[in-house]
Amino acid sequence: MPRGRPRDSAIEGKVLAAAAEELQRGGYDGLSIDRVAERAGVAKTTLYRRWPSKAELVVALITSLREEIPFEPSDDPRRDLTALVSAIAAGLTETPTTLVADLAAAAAREPRVSESVRTLWAERHRAVTAVVAKAQEAGLVLGHVSPAVLVDQLVGPLYYRLLVTGEPLSPDYARTLVRSVLGPEESR
Repeated sequence: MPRGRPRDSAIEGKVLAAAAEELQRGGYDGLSIDRVAERAGVAKTTLYRRWPSKAELVVALITSLREEIPFEPSDDPRRDLTALVSAIAAGLTETPTTLVADLAAAAAREPRVSESVRTLWAERHRAVTAVVAKAQEAGLVLGHVSPAVLVDQLVGPLYYRLLVTGEPLSPDYARTLVRSVLGPEESR
């Protein structure tokens, strides 16, 4: 039989929202458990019971992001890939560039953060790779190219634009990326 009070799921939501705000404000290095607790209106001990370190809190935040880009493949690989690349681009556009850069830097330094980021993208990568493989079976994509490499070619440019060139991540750009992999849509 479990001991103590059951966890309040509303607290987790408030803490993760506060952590996201603090990350946006000060980056990973500036993230303070004390300020997160204060912003969320909870005791520090509540945070430390659930997330014993800053890295664990960021891992929980990254994990919560998994649900923010839903992906349910259909029978139309072109539509699926366009929708997914557009959703990723929109999510990146809504996220401060410094936060993405800080999370990438934290993943390079913190093994738990790195593991969480890799797990997040491995799941997504497998799903998208399956869609690309279906597109290959339908003759939409060259059969000799690895589906995993094609996925990298779809998603990598989004991060390049966000972190390196600063060019916009528009829906038109997302469609252009998909066309670059699948070719132009044929008239029916």
